[in-house]
Amino acid sequence: MINTRIYLDNAATTPLDERVVDAMVPFMKNHFGNPSSIHAHGREVRTAIEKARKTIAHLLNTSPAEIFFTSGGTEADNFALMSSIETHAIKHAITSPLEHHAVLHTLEHAEKQGKIKLSLLSVDSKGNIDINELEQLLKKQPKTIVSLMHANNEIGNLYDINTIAEICHAHQAIYHSDTVQTMAHFTHNLQTLKADFIVGAAHKFHGPKGVGFLYINNQTRIAPLIYGGAQERNMRGGTENIYGIIGMAKALEIAYEEMQEHRSYIEKLKQRMITQLQENIPNIGFNGLSNDLTKSNYIVLNVSLPPSENNDMLLFNLDINKISASGGSACSSGSQVGSHVLRALKTDPQRGAIRFSFSKYNTPEEIDYTVQKLIEICEIKQTA
Repeated sequence: MINTRIYLDNAATTPLDERVVDAMVPFMKNHFGNPSSIHAHGREVRTAIEKARKTIAHLLNTSPAEIFFTSGGTEADNFALMSSIETHAIKHAITSPLEHHAVLHTLEHAEKQGKIKLSLLSVDSKGNIDINELEQLLKKQPKTIVSLMHANNEIGNLYDINTIAEICHAHQAIYHSDTVQTMAHFTHNLQTLKADFIVGAAHKFHGPKGVGFLYINNQTRIAPLIYGGAQERNMRGGTENIYGIIGMAKALEIAYEEMQEHRSYIEKLKQRMITQLQENIPNIGFNGLSNDLTKSNYIVLNVSLPPSENNDMLLFNLDINKISASGGSACSSGSQVGSHVLRALKTDPQRGAIRFSFSKYNTPEEIDYTVQKLIEICEIKQTA
């Protein structure tokens, strides 16, 4: 029997780990100095910020000088893209129609301003991008910025960012990857990945909201996005989010320490849901590659339900049954706009789409309950 609400929208945001809270509280209560101040209170906090930077850099196998703190993934994406276009006078950008709006809308805006020409890679019905098309575009116009994510936030597809980075490097193109969905769920070795930029957002891995980071390869120079202060080595004006930074470093540290254990556990939950859905709902499907554990982010499962008059009310009915999930991109789940990702895949609009996303705090009992409620919502009669 489930007595509390079930949270299956972890690709949108995650609950704070209690150990992260414990790390943050002293900086909320006692260590309140401005890190730009030269007195003891300021120096104490500055030391903590730089320790957090070193922790993140160590986990990503890079230099602390290449980690810049931001307000989150969206700012980090904007920082990398817009500053690169300005600094390097870039006239061409390549992305895909499946990117998060933090990337897609940013580049579309730059095109509307006449700064760049934007090329969108072709995708197939499963969400695979055409790598050969990327290479052909770069041969024609090498002075380009390429932005292709590591894992899609809606359908979970994993992209081979190492190969993409190699192709970009071979054509002297700048490569940015929105790694928000895989940061802390997969390892990122920045000594071997030839990316110019990757990003992280703490609230995606049991850290606090309102804080993230941008990795900037030391060979890639860009201008600041935010002016007005010397913070972040003159790259981002504004007093740092102290306890957010402390919490983010702690959350990433915990994630790396426990990654294999949690991945194994969450993959079992995901497979449990896939199996039960396939056994109990005729004509069930899955959007993208989300049901392939080897080709998708293990925390994401995008379910395609058979056509039904109840599909317009899927999320509402799940919510009534104390289940929180998403109907597509988490960041636009409160709007009536359909998923741009599912439109790009040309999925059947009559089928219902639900993104379930899991975390270490979910249980097998929650999966069983959710599947049972889906069966009831779909009005499927079960035989004994």
